[in-house]
Amino acid sequence: MSDSKKLVVVVTNGFHDERSSVAWSVANGGIASGYDVTMFLVSSGVDWVRKRGADVARLNPFDPPVKDMIQNVIDSGGSIMVCPPCAKVRGYDKEDFIDGVVMAGSTAMLGVVSEGASTLTF
Repeated sequence: MSDSKKLVVVVTNGFHDERSSVAWSVANGGIASGYDVTMFLVSSGVDWVRKRGADVARLNPFDPPVKDMIQNVIDSGGSIMVCPPCAKVRGYDKEDFIDGVVMAGSTAMLGVVSEGASTLTF
């Protein structure tokens, strides 16, 4: 197990639910607190990282735009994993997602959990 602090944030909601913007806010707070952050997007949560998907989304007016929070996760070296079956059921391929997003299933996410990551679900 690594000595670094790890956080996995599972995002199950898309644009229809403010909890998903809270997930990105918590992830950014984790980054600011020195955590290695992994985002695992399932169900409609995969919509957040579709190209141009988060361009106009801002569910909580007191948070930065979600697009900026997503980019901060990528820029900080965090991981954004998209559940392949969740993408497929929506007709999305790897090319539909912003740069830096990987298609990875629960086994990849659980690998981070097995390294001692705290896990939150929104």
